[in-house]
Amino acid sequence: MSSQPPPPAPTLAEEAWRLSFGDLPMAEGLALREGTDWRHFPGQDPDRYRHLLSIADLDAFLASDAAARPRVSMADGSRKGGAAVPEDDYAFEDGGVDLPKLFASFDAGATLVVSQFNQLHPPLARYCRGLEQVMLHAVQANIYLTPPGAQGFRMHYDTHDVLVLQVQGEKAWRIWPGQPFPNPTRRTPWPGGIEPVAEPVNITLRPGDALYVPRGVLHDAATQDGEASLHVTVGFMEPSFAAVLRMAVDLLEESEPALRAAFPTWRLADGPGSLAALAAPLAAKLAEPAALERTALALLDQLAADQPAMLGRGLFARDPQAETKLRLAPGVLHALVPEPSGEGASLRWAGMPVALTSQEAGWVEQLAEGATPAELGLESLEFCRRLRRLGLLAEDC
Repeated sequence: MSSQPPPPAPTLAEEAWRLSFGDLPMAEGLALREGTDWRHFPGQDPDRYRHLLSIADLDAFLASDAAARPRVSMADGSRKGGAAVPEDDYAFEDGGVDLPKLFASFDAGATLVVSQFNQLHPPLARYCRGLEQVMLHAVQANIYLTPPGAQGFRMHYDTHDVLVLQVQGEKAWRIWPGQPFPNPTRRTPWPGGIEPVAEPVNITLRPGDALYVPRGVLHDAATQDGEASLHVTVGFMEPSFAAVLRMAVDLLEESEPALRAAFPTWRLADGPGSLAALAAPLAAKLAEPAALERTALALLDQLAADQPAMLGRGLFARDPQAETKLRLAPGVLHALVPEPSGEGASLRWAGMPVALTSQEAGWVEQLAEGATPAELGLESLEFCRRLRRLGLLAEDC
């Protein structure tokens, strides 16, 4: 009786999705991203996020030269005025953390905040990369360690969607459903005078739980007496429509003479009708398929360029042999873009785009699932070695 082969290991994207949203189908999760409803995902395993982060990881980080403001900050909701702890209370003038002062502030009830820890901590980097491969926008991970019986920030909303992963301890959350200020971004800071539109819902996050909170939804959180709380706030840094339109206009300016023409301010006195006549043809240009595709490619290129490369090689890259099992490096953000002519494709990634023949593009598609040069055809060996040196291929163990 022959044994069944083991199931394939989950991809980075599949693993990150499961950690984030559990069994929620991807279509439902993406639909959630397009609405304003929050969602609690109770965990079945209190150790679910222990491999991503620990207090020992934070202690090691604070003992290094990388621990400095603005990456490190502190917040205390019991302070008068703003909750932000003055930098002098935990850092030196040059920005490095002053550990005795930081520990004293923490002991007095201030929350330790470490921003974008995914840029320094490999487990979080891999997790965020998996979500980036699904969402196709940047993802960051901020860390919050709150001492017992304390609150870092008072009621507020975020200017991007967040997913909270409760790693250790418990934290009591209040969430006010709705968006009193619709779709805020970094360009629309807290306007003041914001009042909830509904009564709060109370939730206690326990280790292994996750909580999704869309931008603009008011919330706060506090620990209870007796135990500290460690959680990761995953930030979904998708661009707004306004940001994408600004990018589209900048790209269109390169090829559209009308956008480079002088704006006739002397026509402003003619009334709004004259402005509409000027803007309508340009709006139509922005909606053309070629302009939309150029903007989409620019967004993908920006994502790959701005995020850590996470290549499939180190300083010494071993050339693959004919029987070496290879796979596209799982942490590399890439896109295989067919050429408009229908002949060949362009492989977009953190480095310079790689021009591919139609045969090479087919090899790349097979390498996404894993293959040896011998399986692709021995003429692929030099191509595989080239991609391996670039860091686009990793050995598939």
